[in-house]
Amino acid sequence: MPLTPREIRVRRRARARALQALYAWDLVPDGGLVHVGERLFGDLAVGPDERAVATPILAEAARTMAEIDVALAAVTTNWRLERLSAIDRSVLRLASAELRIGETPPVTVIKEAIHLAERFGTEGSARFVNGVLDALARRLGRI
Repeated sequence: MPLTPREIRVRRRARARALQALYAWDLVPDGGLVHVGERLFGDLAVGPDERAVATPILAEAARTMAEIDVALAAVTTNWRLERLSAIDRSVLRLASAELRIGETPPVTVIKEAIHLAERFGTEGSARFVNGVLDALARRLGRI
């Protein structure tokens, strides 16, 4: 059953909140990603609907971060992860975790990541994120 416009908005906001948590954790990886997310969600008074979407993504990212980084490194030829901007790296990790969960169609995950990259990244972020995630989704056999 297709999502309602309200559900789409909630999911989009939840991804933005998860991105904020990943970005904050990337800058100061202290206390664990899930803990950073919980603290951020509390500080920003993030509602339960958004938390229900964002929390599992953060949990998957935290649980599989090493695997995510290895997979991203394999498809970011000529770019080491540590050389990417913190926003681009966080968007890629967010989308990678969501692809691993497998509940959202890969095309939607990629489109939403592109939207986040356009909104929060640099002028070239969206194209870069699109290329990396397309390669990653193909490598994972998701498209």
